[in-house]
Order: sequence, then structure tokens, then C-alpha cells
Amino acid sequence: MIGDYMTEAVFPTLLHQDPRYFRRGTGSGWSRLRYAAWQIFWTHRDSGGAQFNYSELIGNSAAVAISNAYYADNRTAADGVSKLGMQLGVDMAANILKEFWPDLERKFRHRHSR
Repeated sequence: MIGDYMTEAVFPTLLHQDPRYFRRGTGSGWSRLRYAAWQIFWTHRDSGGAQFNYSELIGNSAAVAISNAYYADNRTAADGVSKLGMQLGVDMAANILKEFWPDLERKFRHRHSR
């Protein structure tokens, strides 16, 4: 929850970045998958154009640091990097789900019989 707050509110406001995920919706499955995964690293600026997604990296790093300060165990750098990698992976998976969910829902939606 702290990571979401940091990456979607605090740091995007400070760094003038747009944290929203914009679906591509067209193209091959591989190009859309690559686009969804890449959005962890690149984002839109408030003024337009693309920029490295500092909000994602710094926000999740801050959340990991807060988590490590709160819990007495597992305060090693390796555990912190592991937690950061896990959170970035979860966020990447969420982007992929956002990209393909409308297609999956349309494909598997229960059809009414006539």
C-alpha cells in the first residue's frame, strides 16, 4: 500500500510524471506484451513525451526502505533489492493484466443463449 501511494501520488506529483497506464490495445500480442512490461521503465511526463519512470523506481525503493525500517528482521541490502525486484515484477504483471484484460473478458464472457 505504501508503494502504491509513493509511486502513484507522492513522486509523480514531485517529478511531474503521469503514473497512469495507457492501454495500447492494438498490435500483435508480443508488441503489446513488450509495451506493457516496458511501461515500468518509461512513463509520460505531465507536459507530454516520454521519460524514465523515476516515480516507479524511487517510490518502490522508498516503500522498501520504510518496510525495512519497520521490521527488525531482514534488513540486509540483498533482502531490500529482492523486495524491490518483487514489487517491480508485481507492477509489471499488473500492467500486462490491464493491457489484456478487456480482450480476455470479451473472449471468455458467458454468452446468453437465444
